[in-house]
Amino acid sequence: MKIKVASFLFFFFWLLNIHSQQNKILDVKIVGVKKTKTTFIKNLLYSKKDAVLDSSILEKDITLLKRLPAIAHAYYQVFFSHDNLYNVSIQIEENATLLPEINLWTTTNNVFSYKLGLYEYNFLGRNIILGGFYQFNGFDTYAVNFRAPNLFSKKWGLAVNHQNWKSEEPLYFGNQSANYVYNNISFELLALHQINLKNRIDFGVNLFKEKYQYLSGVTSTSIPQNLSLNKALLKLVYTYDNLDYYYQYINGFKSILYAQYVLTENDFQNDFYIFWNDFLYYKRIGEKGNWANRLRAGLSSNEDTPFAPFALDNNINLRGVGILVDRGTGSIVLNSEYRYTIYDKDWLAIQTNIFSDIGSWRNPGGSLNDFIKEENIRIYSGFGLRFISKKIYNATFRIDYGFSVLNTKGNSKGGLVFGIGQYF
Repeated sequence: MKIKVASFLFFFFWLLNIHSQQNKILDVKIVGVKKTKTTFIKNLLYSKKDAVLDSSILEKDITLLKRLPAIAHAYYQVFFSHDNLYNVSIQIEENATLLPEINLWTTTNNVFSYKLGLYEYNFLGRNIILGGFYQFNGFDTYAVNFRAPNLFSKKWGLAVNHQNWKSEEPLYFGNQSANYVYNNISFELLALHQINLKNRIDFGVNLFKEKYQYLSGVTSTSIPQNLSLNKALLKLVYTYDNLDYYYQYINGFKSILYAQYVLTENDFQNDFYIFWNDFLYYKRIGEKGNWANRLRAGLSSNEDTPFAPFALDNNINLRGVGILVDRGTGSIVLNSEYRYTIYDKDWLAIQTNIFSDIGSWRNPGGSLNDFIKEENIRIYSGFGLRFISKKIYNATFRIDYGFSVLNTKGNSKGGLVFGIGQYF
């Protein structure tokens, strides 16, 4: 019995000694920050003073930091201090995060349109997004947005959004269409929860009013020329993120699920659901190449209505297809492009790209077989340029030219698409 007790005590003190000899962090120093608060960064990190020194945890911290809008690049260094204690230095290159938003385009009726906005992506140095925009497309639109992922703690935050949107949009009645003024006034409140490094969930409610006012085109006895609808939307966004960033290059996989349930009481729409999932895959190819892919698949309640939620549009899914050319109650779209950097200096990178965008839709009230019908399939290919600021968050000016590969009757033969930020 005495031998067993002695053996146990020996083993216990051996474990205690081994634990005490583990390499530990004496201090964590943040180097290179100017605007971002050092205390905020240290609160986000898993590597902390007096914790065990673990290179895998440090790598997770670097991945987390590189995903923040305020940080262009980050890396760590470890320095021996004394005994089993080490200093960790986190080196950070910051982005400029006060970013104007400027877009110019023409609408479905060739009205010259513009969008002017200003967003701060690191408000108060704490990873808070604050901003808004004004838009003129024949009508006045404005929005104000606030998003603070770490407002309450490392894992909990809040988003508040208000928008008063107006646009002239086509509604489709079989092979015919009518133009309506569409007005959406919304207030949204979301809780933001970071489950862990790879998993995040946003959930909340959006209260909004939709108004439709007839302008021109065909009419239908089943749809009024003026309509005002009060609605509530329950919203859930689940994100799995395993992407690694190196300036303009991305590697890895990401999935984003959007699920919404809309409550409404009117004679023209029932309560309905809509969900879609974006699957994104990026692969570094050589030193300068990047293969980028997005598969988007979604369905909604399948009612035969001109208010179908999935739109076919240049700026959303198929480059070159035109502006709001069709709608459906289901959508499958694959965007694939190869990006190649032809110029890369301290603050500026220029990429060329070749792409293919392939999509199919389910018609309102149709069946899943609609996805494989030739008249519902669109294929556009093309090429483009990217001008990328390496010092300003999301400051990528893109221009693409897409042309139709399938010459389906009535399809756009192609066109230019401009925008800020990568297409996906």
